[in-house]
Amino acid sequence: MINIYTDGSCDGNPGRGGWAAIIIKGDKRAVISGEEGHTTNNRMELTAAIKGLESSPKGSEVTVFSDSLYVVNTMNKNWKRKVNNDLWEQLDMLATARNIKWKWIKGHSGHPENEEANRIAGLQSGVIGRADYSDLTIEGLTHLDEHGQVRMVDVGNKSISSRSAIAKAFVRMESGIIRMILDGEIPKGDVLACARLAGIMAAKQTSSLIPLCHPIELNQVKIDLDCDELRHGIVVRATVSTNARTGVEMEALTAVTISSLTIYDMCKSLDKSISIEEIILISKRGGKSGDYQRDE
Repeated sequence: MINIYTDGSCDGNPGRGGWAAIIIKGDKRAVISGEEGHTTNNRMELTAAIKGLESSPKGSEVTVFSDSLYVVNTMNKNWKRKVNNDLWEQLDMLATARNIKWKWIKGHSGHPENEEANRIAGLQSGVIGRADYSDLTIEGLTHLDEHGQVRMVDVGNKSISSRSAIAKAFVRMESGIIRMILDGEIPKGDVLACARLAGIMAAKQTSSLIPLCHPIELNQVKIDLDCDELRHGIVVRATVSTNARTGVEMEALTAVTISSLTIYDMCKSLDKSISIEEIILISKRGGKSGDYQRDE
């Protein structure tokens, strides 16, 4: 069973439009979206339904949720089709190859997927400014193919630009172990040097570790380690930069994770209760979704 949540948006009617569809199949979830330069709100509502159904395999059972009475009642109650016949034909072809239920959701009623689809469509159309939702990443692409299988997104049409990301983690341990690290008394060797090297190596191997990440050339990977005896831990911070078609958030997060694990590995003989906490993205720069800065 596949659930698809769709919405369309238009900055003016006609005007610049945007659409979004959220596809949920079991524990798999994908978001697809797009925009058009000059269109109408109804065309965007239809496009969202079409694109969502295109991401579901033929013969599947699908429930489409939309806050558009125009779409839902036309499919359920045979409302007259006076315009947008080209899109209705596409929708009919997709519908005949699937077992579809059409359900209406009241817009802005607090339904999480409907609200998310509305925000994404609004971002694509320009009705919602990106500054209002700078933490929402829009790729405009899907991780599902036409058969509903996971795939790597195509970034070939995206422009190469300068991108960077900073991530942080905290490794909590006894203050006595921190002093041993600083004094070079850990039996396995120089903990900080090994952790820095591990973080750099991990950033470069991210695409081999995370299934849908793209291999990209990195300009810089910087690992900062701050031993904080008062907080009983080590702050691990990774800064990664590139000139590429996709961002380096995952590279930064992978770097701090592997650096932290290396610290644990080198110190676990002294304290197996060491914990790795607060693995978070601090900031990102560049890309279509804009900049992001977390309050620290």
